[in-house]
Amino acid sequence: MNRAVSPLAQAILVALASADRTNTGGVSLPRLCKQLGQGASVLLRELSMMDNAVFAGHAGPGWVQVEQSDGRWLVHLTDAGRAALYGRLAHTDDGPAA
Repeated sequence: MNRAVSPLAQAILVALASADRTNTGGVSLPRLCKQLGQGASVLLRELSMMDNAVFAGHAGPGWVQVEQSDGRWLVHLTDAGRAALYGRLAHTDDGPAA
């Protein structure tokens, strides 16, 4: 991750990577909220900065994908998110971000 990453963004990436090992269908937003102890509006605000949406002419990094399926909000870790997470973890001395 070449850009400054908030502790919440790091926690989201770690949680999604952990869930990704067991579930390829994404993580429901309510489950992610409960796991991280944050409200949906807080997580959606952070997730919007982590997907590939364009704000003020700048595209986000595309680390996550948020979708609505059958009335449920699901969050997926993308290949770019995995690369950013594992690249960062491989280059830090303080271990995994949580």
